[in-house]
Amino acid sequence: MSTFKRRDFLKLAGIGGVVFASRLSGFSFAAQSSPPEEFYFVQLSDTHWGFNDPKINPDAEGTLKKAVDIVNALEHQPDFIVFTGDLTHSTDDPKLRRTRLREFRDIVGHLKVKDVRFMPGEHDAALDNGEAYQEFFGQTHYTFDNKGIHFIALDNVSDPKAQLGTEQLKWLAADLQQLKPDAPIVVLTHRPLFELYPQWDWATRDGAEALSLLAAFKHVSVFYGHIHQQHHHQTGHIQHHAAKSLIFPLPAPGSAPKRAPIPWNESAPYQGMGLRSVAAEVQKPSYTLDEINLTPKQPS
Repeated sequence: MSTFKRRDFLKLAGIGGVVFASRLSGFSFAAQSSPPEEFYFVQLSDTHWGFNDPKINPDAEGTLKKAVDIVNALEHQPDFIVFTGDLTHSTDDPKLRRTRLREFRDIVGHLKVKDVRFMPGEHDAALDNGEAYQEFFGQTHYTFDNKGIHFIALDNVSDPKAQLGTEQLKWLAADLQQLKPDAPIVVLTHRPLFELYPQWDWATRDGAEALSLLAAFKHVSVFYGHIHQQHHHQTGHIQHHAAKSLIFPLPAPGSAPKRAPIPWNESAPYQGMGLRSVAAEVQKPSYTLDEINLTPKQPS
């Protein structure tokens, strides 16, 4: 049986440019069909539907729709899609908050893949403890399994104190008790669980408690959003990967006097904005992260 390498699969899928590989080795697909334990999913984050500032993003009403079109155009569709928070932009008006959540839901409803997972960000949930979010998307924290990997979605945004809280930590501990020490685990969060830069709210106040629970397991990776840029970090053996935003980039941690959106660059539109695919090889386990620009370069 002939095989072809991961880079060839990426060409078929319409994805290019591996930027990070987590414990990656020997990824290959069978020519006829991929083994059931190998799959990929797409992560999108920080769409901030409702944001309006032409100096920051003159196409604020178009970027989410562009992302939907990009994902739908992939020849090989992902097993599922996950949005890691800040689906909408914050508003004090409960009615407007619900309008934005509804509009967001309607736009992503055009995705070909119907297994779409959602998580709140602080812009969606911090002002009402996730009440409006739950009306449209259900639970703010949950688990699911896909082809041998256990996924855990944590909510570190509904509590305005930027924490998971005692009850959710108990829930996490109870869930983990059902798993074997070598079970492959992927954690999905909005804020980072570690203290990336607390001065800019880039941390979870009780994240260390969650990481302590997860540290008992050999194969744990965390995918999150919130910081509007790629960032890769490791706490012990746990790897953390931040995703770009679909609305505007933010400066690197501590590189600017304050946390503020990077203005739109007319000479390089959509710079610093995009989404990613994550290819999972369960047996290792390992993950390949492939960054997709919001507007892929056209062939010359």
